[in-house]
Amino acid sequence: MSESTRTHLTHEIDIAAPPAAVYALIGDAAAWPRLFEPTIHVEQTALTDTTERLAIWATANGEVKSWTSHRVLDQAGRVITFQQEVSSPPVASMKGTWRVLDGANGGTKLVLEHDFTAVDDKPESLAWITEATNRNSETELANLKAVAERAEEVRELEFEFEDSVTVLASPETVYDFLYDASRWSERLPHVPDITLTEDEPNVQRMSMDTLARDGSVHTTESVRVCFPAERITYKQLRTPSLMTAHVGEWRIRKEGDAVTVTSWHAVVVNSANIGKVLGAEGTVESAKAFIRAAAGGNSQATLALAKKYAEGHDA
Repeated sequence: MSESTRTHLTHEIDIAAPPAAVYALIGDAAAWPRLFEPTIHVEQTALTDTTERLAIWATANGEVKSWTSHRVLDQAGRVITFQQEVSSPPVASMKGTWRVLDGANGGTKLVLEHDFTAVDDKPESLAWITEATNRNSETELANLKAVAERAEEVRELEFEFEDSVTVLASPETVYDFLYDASRWSERLPHVPDITLTEDEPNVQRMSMDTLARDGSVHTTESVRVCFPAERITYKQLRTPSLMTAHVGEWRIRKEGDAVTVTSWHAVVVNSANIGKVLGAEGTVESAKAFIRAAAGGNSQATLALAKKYAEGHDA
């Protein structure tokens, strides 16, 4: 394929935050699912002090795509370059650069560059990649700007929690219960309805109705990335109104003759909706407590039923 078929795109944004803080956000790729709307999950593996490999799952033009990238991080120059090692069609190759430049009044000018080619150089594929790259880049830069400029507030709104249970069964049996979420409406009383599709092995799209304690029903939409007999990580694309972001993971760890099953959640509170949901007396802390009780309660119920299923199945 000739070099003339390569497409170059540049996106930039001004951010009223120090360059070092912006660089740190870009460098912490494992946190991207909470920060970047398109990013579902990232596996971040350090190779050397300045290089790493990222396995990324993200939405692109409404589809879930995955790829593997090699990144080189230059903290002193505040430049991060990336090259996809394994691309997802219609992308044939993709590389690019994050440049964190000095901006006005101590702020940042952030530049994101992409160079890519399409499989078989098809015009429709080039158009698809261009649209997806433009849309995701603009969204990611806007997300970075919002987070960097509200860093202290965002830190206050973020929190994590987890619940665990010990199960006397094999990791495979516990995993099967969690993986086969299409049957949760039969097995979980708090899930009256669920729709699950898996067009690509171990990548699931899920729409789920959840019954709250007050009798109301909330619909969430998620993408789940499954690692057989080990863990299932997910991101809600459509969250309850009290959250702006919700990612989580079901973890299965073998310990002797038993396994420890953990439900982990990372949430960003939607401060704009605290009053609507909790009333005039609502606060960030009461919102966190509400989410902890609601999401944690559902997770604990699922863990208990997973334990009952697995121990009964393996008895």
